[in-house]
Amino acid sequence: MSQILTDRDAIRQWVAARGGNPVLMDVPDGSRTRTVLQLAFGQEALNSDNNQGPDRVGGFQLVSWEEWFTALENGKLALMVSDDPSGGNEAEFQFVERD
Repeated sequence: MSQILTDRDAIRQWVAARGGNPVLMDVPDGSRTRTVLQLAFGQEALNSDNNQGPDRVGGFQLVSWEEWFTALENGKLALMVSDDPSGGNEAEFQFVERD
């Protein structure tokens, strides 16, 4: 089963329960730049504020939750996740269009 999350607190709790961080990447898209959303998991040392680890993962830049949520909302996206209360596989998410 899955559920679609749009509430900021619910998204943050789901990601935090799986040790995730918000990341973005700006990529060229014709004559402008497009922002790509992603979540990075298994990066316990990833911490931009205290600089305890890399701020970039595979081209993605660690960002604040506020920046990430702004990009999510600007893209009119929601997060579809597994509703497994035990945590489940962090790869069980995808971005979907908001209704």
